[in-house]
Amino acid sequence: MSGPSAVTETPIETRAQLVEFLASGARPPERWKVGTEHEKFGFRLDDLRPPTYEGERGIGALLAGLVRFGWTPVREDGNLIALRRGDASISLEPAGQLELSGAQLDTIHDTCCEVMCHLKEVRAVADELGVGFLGMGFQPKWRREDMPWMPKGRYAIMRRYMPLRGNLGLDMMTRTCTVQVNLDFASEADMVKKFRVALALQPIATALFADSPFTDGRPNGYLSYRSHVWTDTDPDRTGMLDFVFEDGFGFERYVDYLLDVPMYFSYRDGHYVDLAGRSFREFLAGRLPELPGARPTLKDWADHATTAFPEVRLKNYLEMRGADGGPWNRLCALPAFWVGLLYDATALDAAWDLVKDFSMAERHALRDGVPRHALKLPFRGATVRELALEALKIAGHGLARRHRLNAHGASEAVFLEPLIEFAEADQTPAERKLELFRTEWNGSVDPVFREFAY
Repeated sequence: MSGPSAVTETPIETRAQLVEFLASGARPPERWKVGTEHEKFGFRLDDLRPPTYEGERGIGALLAGLVRFGWTPVREDGNLIALRRGDASISLEPAGQLELSGAQLDTIHDTCCEVMCHLKEVRAVADELGVGFLGMGFQPKWRREDMPWMPKGRYAIMRRYMPLRGNLGLDMMTRTCTVQVNLDFASEADMVKKFRVALALQPIATALFADSPFTDGRPNGYLSYRSHVWTDTDPDRTGMLDFVFEDGFGFERYVDYLLDVPMYFSYRDGHYVDLAGRSFREFLAGRLPELPGARPTLKDWADHATTAFPEVRLKNYLEMRGADGGPWNRLCALPAFWVGLLYDATALDAAWDLVKDFSMAERHALRDGVPRHALKLPFRGATVRELALEALKIAGHGLARRHRLNAHGASEAVFLEPLIEFAEADQTPAERKLELFRTEWNGSVDPVFREFAY
């Protein structure tokens, strides 16, 4: 989850400014970048419990230790809650899940190097503290009440409000981890096409990355329980956004959507003002009782945009949000999948041909069925596996045409290999862990912290 935005405090005087905020991200293809974000669970090596913020072995101490690598501290009410280095940042999710929001980079080779450097730095500090980190979609062992809370103002607001809107919102906050990629668009028309392809194929990414089969130390009946959690979090701000496929969709229609998403807060003078459930439209009119007469700035609008949680999210770039967290090679595979599909014109056309006749009912059936069945979900006389193999083929060709090679002459397509292996074997990471749980692990999830830690 994002912190306060770095957007200007310019007052909002017209609706056109809201549209322009989204449209301002348009840039020519030669300037398109790749931004990768991922979250991971911390655990104490001796008892596997998640670290609290406080203490010599806490997440606060971990952040302080990372400063040695050139990161600049960010504080809230005196607490160290984030780090910045260039246009990259490290931040804390509600229960201390550690998130890297990567820099805007030119290639997937670059983003994979960034991930490896980050994990090396984290490991250096974590080893000193007796802490490890695990990449999965859902906390496999500890209950909701076992999870700590980080001292961040926006999380206190969300913690109060979430149970009013769904049964699993607090689980989303404290017990999930994801990997996502942020990608550019050239124009409104390009954004629309990419948004539609990405929404239709987001369940395929969820299936390929499914890695959250355990809850409270036991199998939960899902392969991506993280994805299921989002279905009972808050209907006002989640889902498949059917309007994206309607004629006339563009920046203005997305602005209308965001205006209808209830607010969480406004960040003013270094503090979060609780506005949970309030209307941004009322804010525009200066009619919020908590901020009498106050009107929003573009910074408020940028912050508000981070509080919508659809499967694909539009800011002044597009965010792909469907994947469970995982090990380092899958953190590189997600940008490879989406860059291959969306950053090559021929691949984007082929991907659109693959999904353009999906009905709304079919898109929802994919979204609703994949968390439990992943690649084995039936679809149009076959399964999601066949759809995934075709999407991977298109992505691979797209990456080959991009022809971004590393020092050894390898294209970005090499990063698709873990996903191709899962699809060809018809076995997700979650299914592999379930098999280990039933056999070598003797019905315990504890070995996952040893065998799958970074």
